[in-house]
Amino acid sequence: MTSTTEPDAGKSGTFTIGTFTIHRLGYGAMQITGKGVWGDPQNKAEVMRTLRRLPELGVNFIDTADSYGPDVSESLIREALHPYKGLLVATKAGLTRSGPDAWEMLGRPEYLRQQALKSLRHLGVEQIGLWQLHRIDPKVPRDEQFDAIKSLIADGIIANAGLSEVGIEDIEEASRYFTVATVQNRYNLIDRTSEDVLDYCTQHGIGFIPWYPLAAGELTKNGSVLDQIAKSHDAHHSQIALAWLLQRSPVILPIPGTSQVTHLEQNIDAVNIALSKAEFDSLNRDGNALFKRNKMPH
Repeated sequence: MTSTTEPDAGKSGTFTIGTFTIHRLGYGAMQITGKGVWGDPQNKAEVMRTLRRLPELGVNFIDTADSYGPDVSESLIREALHPYKGLLVATKAGLTRSGPDAWEMLGRPEYLRQQALKSLRHLGVEQIGLWQLHRIDPKVPRDEQFDAIKSLIADGIIANAGLSEVGIEDIEEASRYFTVATVQNRYNLIDRTSEDVLDYCTQHGIGFIPWYPLAAGELTKNGSVLDQIAKSHDAHHSQIALAWLLQRSPVILPIPGTSQVTHLEQNIDAVNIALSKAEFDSLNRDGNALFKRNKMPH
């Protein structure tokens, strides 16, 4: 889609997390590291240009994690954007890294606290506006992990807390310890595993951050409903997938990631796409059908 005006994430609407009001279309900072989410980026100059382009495009919500790099993503964000005027930089902890594409859960309370304090230093802030538990570690009682988060809030290290890859029962249990501000689960046109969690978040005003938001799989095939709608809007498949997410629920906060300015501008331009009810419903139907078909044993 070629827009005659500068893409503006402000057109995506707003959502409030604690005292922060953000534009719903944000940015995920996993891809700004090296291959396998490990080490420094191959093209740091382009990463810096991409990050510095964010506020110019109205993006004021960035999602990162201590494990991206590790520590590389947070440090790059600080170098490019500190002191973050008007920006909410959210980070996560609860995973350890031993090499490229290697991830291990670690939810011991002392580790979560250590990592939150480390993120403070790497981001260069006195308090983290939104900190999320990257995964609930099954080897550690979840109540101990939730209690650690409660302590981080009480001590002013973090202002708001969220969870990632959780079910409704996890959210309800965590809510006994702190207000769950956001939930970050995998969700897109063709992965509806968290449909019930999204509905719960919508009902309770909890921000829902869908990771892997642009996936469309077989829906990108020539002649598919997605393909036809994209062509009718003179848009990319990924832009239609984003437009669908933004219309799916007012609590959805998509965070498409990229390390290139061109792709960033393309993603933000999705805010200019208004899907008709018929288009939205047909995408919903076909995406759900593909999800159910892929779940069936072969």
